[in-house]
Amino acid sequence: MQARVAFIGLGNMGGPMAANLLAANFSVTVFDLSDEACAALAKQGATVAASAAEALQSVDFLISMLPAGKHVAGLYLGDEGLLAKLDATTTVLDCSTIDAETAREVGEAAAARGIGFLDAPVSGGVAAAQAGTLAFMCGGDAGVFEKAQTVLDVMGRASFHAGPAGAGQVAKACNNMLLAVHMLGTCEALAMGERHGLDPARLSEIMLASSGRNWSLEVYNPWPEVMEGSSASNDYQPGFMVDLMAKDLGLAMDVAKTAGIDNRMGQLAQTLYSEHQSAGNGSRDFSSVLERYRSDS
Repeated sequence: MQARVAFIGLGNMGGPMAANLLAANFSVTVFDLSDEACAALAKQGATVAASAAEALQSVDFLISMLPAGKHVAGLYLGDEGLLAKLDATTTVLDCSTIDAETAREVGEAAAARGIGFLDAPVSGGVAAAQAGTLAFMCGGDAGVFEKAQTVLDVMGRASFHAGPAGAGQVAKACNNMLLAVHMLGTCEALAMGERHGLDPARLSEIMLASSGRNWSLEVYNPWPEVMEGSSASNDYQPGFMVDLMAKDLGLAMDVAKTAGIDNRMGQLAQTLYSEHQSAGNGSRDFSSVLERYRSDS
């Protein structure tokens, strides 16, 4: 018998993740403030709960995907929070990207009640959520991580146990700061070559066969029409929004500060993405930062 799952938060990422669980014949009960999002999952076989608390009835796993730490804390903590209502046999996975301190606080509160909890932020964006190829970075008890493979394997291609509660969020902050840095570097390199008359597609081939090879160049090329199916070749439709990159870079700055790291590359990336966001590009894909360098933009 497949596991019973409650899924709270059905946005651009949560909706496809819940849909993949349904496609794998899990019993899924959903809740979101958007009636439209709930209705879309109901058409795929989900049961819609009237509240987050109602969704918890007799479930093996509770998965949440929420915008920020304050939403996660509000959902789980306190006398009216979900941790106070959960059976200790339920395993909780919060897949939101939030600050590590809130993840630790929720993890500690769950542990005090004997509830298994993982902070399990994801990498891969909307396309990977739809395809079920996300990467999960998990913080929490190793035994809980092993138990969670039941659902993680359906929603993703890889999952990693990073350490205790909060470690998943630290790993996510490190990853996305690096992503921002090499996307900006890729944009600068392509723009430099193009200004000197090089074809961006040919320059991409050269760098992919050389030491400048990186994920942004290989999987997510930011130059339009170089890579079929990329956000850049679709008028920078996200993908992964600039607003989300700006949010994640803010989280990375907090991680660096608490560790005493002088992360100047990350700081510069935050400045450049904040400028791009302020110029009205928040809802566009993060690879659209290329436009600050193009001669015809």
